[in-house]
Amino acid sequence: MTFNDLNLIPAILKALSKENYTTPTPIQEQAIPAVLAGKDLLGCAQTGTGKTAAFAVPIVQLLSEQQMRPNTGRHIRSLILTPTRELALQIADNIQAYSQYTQLRCSAIVGGVSQRVQERALKQGADIIIATPGRLIDLINQKHIDLKHVKILVLDEADRMLDMGFIHDVKKIITKLPSKRQTLFFSATMPPEISKMVKALLVNPVKVEITPVSSTVDRIKQSIYLVDKENKQKQLNHLLQDKSIVSALVFTRTKHGADRVVRELTAVNIAAQAIHGNKSQNARQSALSNFRSGVTRVLVATDIAARGIDIEELSHVINMNLPNIPETYVHRIGRTGRAGMSGIAISFCEVDEIPYRRDIEKLIGKTIPEVKDHPYPMMSRTQPVKADRPSISAVQKPQKPAKSKANPVRKPKSEWFKKGSKAGSKTSR
Repeated sequence: MTFNDLNLIPAILKALSKENYTTPTPIQEQAIPAVLAGKDLLGCAQTGTGKTAAFAVPIVQLLSEQQMRPNTGRHIRSLILTPTRELALQIADNIQAYSQYTQLRCSAIVGGVSQRVQERALKQGADIIIATPGRLIDLINQKHIDLKHVKILVLDEADRMLDMGFIHDVKKIITKLPSKRQTLFFSATMPPEISKMVKALLVNPVKVEITPVSSTVDRIKQSIYLVDKENKQKQLNHLLQDKSIVSALVFTRTKHGADRVVRELTAVNIAAQAIHGNKSQNARQSALSNFRSGVTRVLVATDIAARGIDIEELSHVINMNLPNIPETYVHRIGRTGRAGMSGIAISFCEVDEIPYRRDIEKLIGKTIPEVKDHPYPMMSRTQPVKADRPSISAVQKPQKPAKSKANPVRKPKSEWFKKGSKAGSKTSR
């Protein structure tokens, strides 16, 4: 099958040809006809499956075919909600590419940058907005955005929005939308809260499931190193001496951890930059641009910031820490092995993370091969047992000094407030 077989309009086919799109991916092949038919859609797919085009291409066509009333101005007719700035900007870039031969306008509404530019874009008019929940709510409250004309809603990476605590914001936004609309819902996993949302939002949806939520891409070669926590950085430095690691996306658990890894790599002359929530949007975009162009060999990221990183030729993903949520591991390693290419995923596992390894292997249904021949093997695979606190009877109780009129025992000042007035009780706090 080709895109010519999907009943797309000439303007879109011309744009896809210019962008070197030839054959639709499985999710595009199944989703595009359903969306063009006006159906609600539930898409279960991992990153790297081509799902952005699966919803963006038919949205561009549907909105292009709808005649706008003369002298009514341009209204927001499609809203796409995403969890991160990077993903929102990536989707905006894709939609601009797909709609380049139409009259449609799209705009990204994200935090981390001045909202004045976004206000100006909204005043000029936008048919499609791609937004993160926080900034969108801000602009709605400031009366800069009106969603009453939205005909198509897309919730992308819904499970990640749940992980990031955005679900309540998403529910608030949905109350601002017309009840009669087309809803497209995408999630790599289906935890109970997401399943409830699906039942509440979708009407007789077409379900498109490309890969099981627990699966990992078969093209990705996985391995794991058992290494003590204090030696992880040394192990990373050692691995990166291998020049065949052309580009590496390194995951850390925390923002400070990401900055620390960058400092250590820079100290040994390995070009690295960090991307996380504490970085400005300009700094994040600069780091991504340098990584894509090869100026930076290593990009160090937290899970949240990594959503939206779409690099077809990423050779390696390295986990400095195993995630405690098995599905997060699937998301991480899915950053490599994209667009039909192979990829390599390497994980470091300290003793406290051994249970996480078992959970991950149970989810993906396979054992991650262990690399044993390396310079920093784990010294002990047994988790340290914390010493029990001694019982009260085992501790000799201190003798209280005897009371006497000559030497009364005074209570400490902290005790004075316990039996005082309510005002006194507040003071003690």
